[in-house]
Amino acid sequence: MLYITQLIYIHAGQEAAFNEFEGHAIPLIARYNGELLLRIRPGQEAFVQVGTIEKPDEIHIISFKNEADFTDFLADKERKKYLHLKQQSIRVSFLIKGEKL
Repeated sequence: MLYITQLIYIHAGQEAAFNEFEGHAIPLIARYNGELLLRIRPGQEAFVQVGTIEKPDEIHIISFKNEADFTDFLADKERKKYLHLKQQSIRVSFLIKGEKL
């Protein structure tokens, strides 16, 4: 099982474009043996300590059966139709791959 954690930083004023992209992309995850485990929009009080990294606007934790399924999800033609919304709305994101220990 592959676990993906994504820290997402959204351009100010582009929340609607981001939500539109997510509305198209998130349902596709299941097609590729994936599951959105958590989608978090943390408030200020959610952070106990912050080092040199900026606080993200949204955090996703997603699982896929394997790396190939994740790669296939990224290559999905339907998802690619909406990548312009992702590029328009996301300033930067960090993708962290891991496995259950």
